[in-house]
Amino acid sequence: MAEFSVSRQIAIGASPAAIHALIDDCRAWLAWSPWEDLDPLLARSYTGAEAGVGAQYAWTGNRKAGDGSMEIVASTPEKIVVTVRFLKPFKATNTATFELHDDGGSTVVTWTMAGNSTGLAGFFSRFMSMDKMIGPDFEKGLARLKVRAEQGG
Repeated sequence: MAEFSVSRQIAIGASPAAIHALIDDCRAWLAWSPWEDLDPLLARSYTGAEAGVGAQYAWTGNRKAGDGSMEIVASTPEKIVVTVRFLKPFKATNTATFELHDDGGSTVVTWTMAGNSTGLAGFFSRFMSMDKMIGPDFEKGLARLKVRAEQGG
């Protein structure tokens, strides 16, 4: 079992509040998540709170998208923490954190995922780092978040 932490950062020309709204509402992830286009037939369900703490999203998809769920477990204007549970193609529970920092004219968003590589994920991490596996996805998602936030949501 190996611990990992992957982070990416981007400056977005929108207010922290506008960006927060796009992350804090699981339904808004459709507009920017890097994984939404992996399976055109992805089945989604939303439970719990509409947004913020307690908001939950689950998905079932093809081999690329897999199966899993996420729940927002903490939400402040500066930080959103999400527990992500993957069931397929491998089992894992990780923590994703989004930090928003007002940089005077732009908002710096840092997306970090941390956890332990076990099972199949641990096996693959021997050959390819988690940073190389999910870092590009974070970059794609942050670029999409930037476009959406700068267009006004």
